[in-house]
Amino acid sequence: MKITRQTVAQKLTAYLYHQITLEELVNWAETAMMDGDFEDRGFELIREVVSRLGLADVRAFGISWKDCEDYLSQLGYIVKLTVTENRLAA
Repeated sequence: MKITRQTVAQKLTAYLYHQITLEELVNWAETAMMDGDFEDRGFELIREVVSRLGLADVRAFGISWKDCEDYLSQLGYIVKLTVTENRLAA
C-alpha cells in the first residue's frame, strides 16, 4: 500500500478522535517504516513524520496534541477543534 500524506493524516486524525489507540498508531507507523511504500512526492516529510509516530510510545518522545497539530500542518492540513457541551453530564 502506498503511504501518502493523506494516509498519515487519516491515521493521526483517527488517533485524535480516539478511533485508534496510541499502540495501534505506533504499530501502524512501525510497520509502515519496515514495509511501507512511501509516495515519492513529499517522501522525506512523510517518512520523517511516520518515523516520529513510531516512537510515540517511548516516554522520552511521546506525542502531544501540539505534536499532532504540527505533523498535520507539515502534511498540509489545518486542525480545527470544536467543543460542545455534553448536556447529559450536567
